[in-house]
Amino acid sequence: MGKPLNPDSMFAPFLVIPTPTTMLAISLASLGITFILWRMFLPQLKFIWHCFFRPLGTDNQKARLDKFYRGQAEVYDTTRSVLLRGRNTMLSISAAHLRQLRSSSPKKRLVWVDIGGGTGYNIELMDKYLPISSFDAVYLVDLCDSLLDVARKRFAEKGWTNVVVLCQDASEFTLPEWSQGTDPKGSVSLVTMSYSLSMIPSYYAVLDRIEHVLSPQDGLFGVVDFYTAGKLPSLHEKAIGGISRECGWISRWFWQIWFDFDHVHLGPARRSYLEYKFGTVKNYNGRNRFFLPFIVRIPYYIWLGRPRACDVTRFCHAFEVEGGNTIGNCSPVPFKIVKEAESVPPLDISDPIVDVSSDMIKAENVINITAPLSSFHYQVKNPWRLPYYEQPVHKEFRTFIYSFTWEDPFEDMKVLDLTSEDSMLVITSAGDNALHYAIEAGPKRIHCVDMNPCQGHLLELKLAAIQSLRHDEFFSMFGKGRHSNFRALLDSRISPQLSSSAYQFWRANDDAFSSSFYMHGYSGLALRLAKIIFRLAGVTKDVQALCDCDTLEDQTRIWREKLRPVLLNPIVVALLKSPVFCWNALGVPLNQRNMILEEGTFYDYVHNTLDPLATTYLFKTGSYFYLLTLLGHYTPASCPRYLTPSGFDALKKNDGEALDAFRLHTDAIVNVLRGLSKWSLTRALVMDHIDWFSPGSVEVDEEVRELHRVIAPGGLVFWRSASKEPWYNKVFEKTGFKVSAVAVRQGSEAIDRVNMYRSFWRAERL
Repeated sequence: MGKPLNPDSMFAPFLVIPTPTTMLAISLASLGITFILWRMFLPQLKFIWHCFFRPLGTDNQKARLDKFYRGQAEVYDTTRSVLLRGRNTMLSISAAHLRQLRSSSPKKRLVWVDIGGGTGYNIELMDKYLPISSFDAVYLVDLCDSLLDVARKRFAEKGWTNVVVLCQDASEFTLPEWSQGTDPKGSVSLVTMSYSLSMIPSYYAVLDRIEHVLSPQDGLFGVVDFYTAGKLPSLHEKAIGGISRECGWISRWFWQIWFDFDHVHLGPARRSYLEYKFGTVKNYNGRNRFFLPFIVRIPYYIWLGRPRACDVTRFCHAFEVEGGNTIGNCSPVPFKIVKEAESVPPLDISDPIVDVSSDMIKAENVINITAPLSSFHYQVKNPWRLPYYEQPVHKEFRTFIYSFTWEDPFEDMKVLDLTSEDSMLVITSAGDNALHYAIEAGPKRIHCVDMNPCQGHLLELKLAAIQSLRHDEFFSMFGKGRHSNFRALLDSRISPQLSSSAYQFWRANDDAFSSSFYMHGYSGLALRLAKIIFRLAGVTKDVQALCDCDTLEDQTRIWREKLRPVLLNPIVVALLKSPVFCWNALGVPLNQRNMILEEGTFYDYVHNTLDPLATTYLFKTGSYFYLLTLLGHYTPASCPRYLTPSGFDALKKNDGEALDAFRLHTDAIVNVLRGLSKWSLTRALVMDHIDWFSPGSVEVDEEVRELHRVIAPGGLVFWRSASKEPWYNKVFEKTGFKVSAVAVRQGSEAIDRVNMYRSFWRAERL
């Protein structure tokens, strides 16, 4: 082993001189470890050298690309898996939208061009979402030979004979089939660009060429790339660009300079021209936190678009004529003459608000050089969501307030006298009741109105999920309140049915269904607090027992002995008195809170609300409102009508025909009413909405006047109130309505299965 260095040293027993054999072993071990580490990190070392240190020179584009990638072609995919985020998402939603676009012509030739696809990784990835065998031809266009060699090997191993590799300049790419007689114009079904648009100098020519060859009706263009952006000059551009697009000035400055060293251009011009040249279908702005997440955040975007020549007549008709909404339409001519060949039957309720008279200027005399329409106009399936621009008031709503609807739709149906010939306006809320009306009566039109965009996002998700999912999947989401695979469902199946705004919201909140959906939103705060109170009071098992009761006697006993003392104790009642808690957890604004206190105490209001329920309705088999608040989820035996198999099937049948009635507005009720035609509605349910206004508010006068104008003679308006006789009843009467009570709460009697309000009112338009 060796000899001690110094016999007199206190460390002598531990200090030895290695023998030559030991030294050799240590050296060999060190070399082995170094070699292993070298092999492990060789891809990363190559990436660092070629990206950050090796000079590229000032050669032409092809020479620079070959020089940049030649030494790292074999490790390109390994080193870019974390850096180039969003490719999976772009391909997944592209495949989903392409399937939807081609549903009417499934036998049409399917051609995909992947520009700047390099190693062919995207094409292999796409095979998970849309089999490569389903394409008639796939073309990979790139200018770098070293990357294309990797692609050729990849495709040969896969045995894909329909995939062709083309070493061409993207601004001049030519497909082999064009030389065989195929007209290039409109011959391509799908074009994708994955982190390549920012690297192409002549991007104008590339985008112009893509626009020329992409099929105008069912063609799709997908892009994912890095970007930077400052403040957008107009609301229209902001609406197209999506939320969270703006980058801080430090971020813009740093990333543009950093990427410019590698001839990657992150300035806003490329994306601006992309969004001008094409109609935007989807937009998502993300931040890549692959390294030092709280410091290094590279902006990237995912974009999906269509040629602006695609037919948007149906959407313009739905938005402008049926919905009275012209936001997002920048065309200098009414939609009627943009596409004269399209025949859209008018909604036979009144005169359209858009002038389509015969003395209009002729379409051929109009030079259309305007900006593209809003992203709402280029959706591939349903015109449910009407366009809106984000206003300061919208920013006050970080998320939805209500994840479920409090009003009892069964009681509504008893007095609505609703038929398939009716057109109605309702408050969106969580959309539960609007779906109930669609199931039970199938009205011609259902205008859902809410100032909070997130409530519209929620109802839109429900409509899209009904259209695209099975009942068991749908019930997992909105019955059980959780789905472990929501993100995959969102991208691959639900996204084609959603507007860009709704998709962005749910993409950013894709964890909403990871545990319990109903614990999210402002109302989720109240449910979470209730669970904490039950746990602290030791009555969690009693809550479950209450919801499992088969008789009213057992339910009443558990309520009175176990839960009532907990929920009606002084601490909880004091919490309910807080204006902040009332708004943030219960969605009760200050004016409505004042109405409650004017007719009694909070304790009286709460116990008169809750006490009658336990003795009147079984939570287990029907009173699903309180079962949800107690358990945090529904059950198959106690849930809203739209969650039952029969209700779901009624909405889904005939390709979701019943859902065509929905028009979702993101605006104040009075503004929506102003856009609708005279006598175009026969029913309106405004919930407790007018409780939110101060007594004598001129806004109420304006809204009631608009209701009187829009509601047809004999039509009905319904509302609920926290007051037994709300002050605004007189406003309806003086405006030309006959007002009568449907139900007024008296003492301990429940007026419906929610019993949250003191009164329920009906007004007939004279």
